[in-house]
Amino acid sequence: MKLRRKRIKPIGIDDVTIIDDTRLRKAITAASLGNAMEWFDFGVYGFVAYALGKVFFPSASPGIQMIAALATFSVPFLIRPLGGLFFGMLGDKFGRQKILSVTIVIMSVSTFCIGLIPSYASIGIWAPILLLLAKMAQGFSVGGEYTGASIFVAEYSPDRKRGFMGSWLDFGSIIGFILGAGVVVLISAIIGDERFTEWGWRLPFFLALPLGVIGLYLRHALEETPAFRQHVEKLEQGDREGLRDGPKVSFKSIAVRHWKSLLACVGLVISTNVTYYMLLTYMPSYLSHNLHYSEDHGVLIIIAIMIGMLFVQPVMGMLSDRFGRRPFVIIGSIALFICAIPAFMLITSNVLGLIFAGLLILAVILNAFTGVMASTLPAMFPTQIRYSALASAFNISILIAGLTPTLAAWLVEASNNLMMPAYYLMVIAVIGLFTGIFMKETANKPLSGATPAASDLEEAREILQEHHDNIEHKIEDIDEEIARLEAKRKNLVQQHPDINE
Repeated sequence: MKLRRKRIKPIGIDDVTIIDDTRLRKAITAASLGNAMEWFDFGVYGFVAYALGKVFFPSASPGIQMIAALATFSVPFLIRPLGGLFFGMLGDKFGRQKILSVTIVIMSVSTFCIGLIPSYASIGIWAPILLLLAKMAQGFSVGGEYTGASIFVAEYSPDRKRGFMGSWLDFGSIIGFILGAGVVVLISAIIGDERFTEWGWRLPFFLALPLGVIGLYLRHALEETPAFRQHVEKLEQGDREGLRDGPKVSFKSIAVRHWKSLLACVGLVISTNVTYYMLLTYMPSYLSHNLHYSEDHGVLIIIAIMIGMLFVQPVMGMLSDRFGRRPFVIIGSIALFICAIPAFMLITSNVLGLIFAGLLILAVILNAFTGVMASTLPAMFPTQIRYSALASAFNISILIAGLTPTLAAWLVEASNNLMMPAYYLMVIAVIGLFTGIFMKETANKPLSGATPAASDLEEAREILQEHHDNIEHKIEDIDEEIARLEAKRKNLVQQHPDINE
């Protein structure tokens, strides 16, 4: 029997996609704006939770009012998996650009409608019901928003800059939070706390409509991503018709074939978003309700922290292109486990400088996760199932993360222990550590199912040279293995002449 190695086909210059800088900037701007709008709502909701509790749950005690308002924030996360499945299938069927245009319309309209809902004093139980329905519509649209935006940016980005480009998506999230918090502080300062609770809380939600119109304009003008266009172009006519009929791969098949990627996705999303919601959604209420800190002062501290995060965010993404994504997940998880208790000891010190230092520690740790998440998640799945698989896994795991503000508030209220959020984060850090250890490294590699992507012709030539060098090394390794096996075969034949070669 003669051992032979399989022929390895090299790629040529025509197989490398050159990414147009202008289109890339437009893609990042459009995707980030939609994400900013999503987190604008989350930011506003977190910062006005105390006012919403009084407006929609007036008969409850202050503690229960805040828990009820945050629960209304968390319940729509139950709807997100349905939105993820729905928009994920449509995204793999019709393309990323069309679905992102639809999600931003639903999101902006539902956010705008929150500002129109009458108070409990006006329409009774229908007030919290309508609030919940509006939040559920948001949850349904957001189910396809972040994953679609991250896929859109990832499929538009050069392989060597995907971490840096993807980091701007969560840069948009932080901008949304800052804008939401800033608007709340500005309106509250102008009209006063009493009028803000009466009607001023509605004004930030009204801003969602013009932001949505701008986002829709930017997204509608975009072209489809290069990776999805390549995917469609490779299909034969029969497969094109099948693509129009819908995805051929069920979620069960995805779970069986890509279970490792699904678990890595779930672990990364949980560790990132629990930290996110703990710091940026729950913390304003924690500072005001539990620590009896001035609402305005607490919001200003969070705004200052988020402004600092803006400078760190793209740096994390850029460094991940050089050192890989896994080190940031692992180091961030270890830091979260070690620093959670010291950070909350600082936050509960009632000293302004120490409170700021505690929040800053958590913010830098959060940057380690958000700096790599948008570039890591899309690389886990091949093009033809990327939207469906990622949206499903992301929104199932976000169910756990979305309960963070409600669970944290309930744990503190039930135990009367201000350190409960720190213990919560330590548990999440363990999940993040195992995720970082076992996930695949995706930095500087083409997306699964797509050809290599470069910023310019020179970089394309460098990629080709690296590819050819890797092929040579693989051929050498294969030849060495064949020689070793051949020598072993001859040795066995010499020792046992009766063996049939």
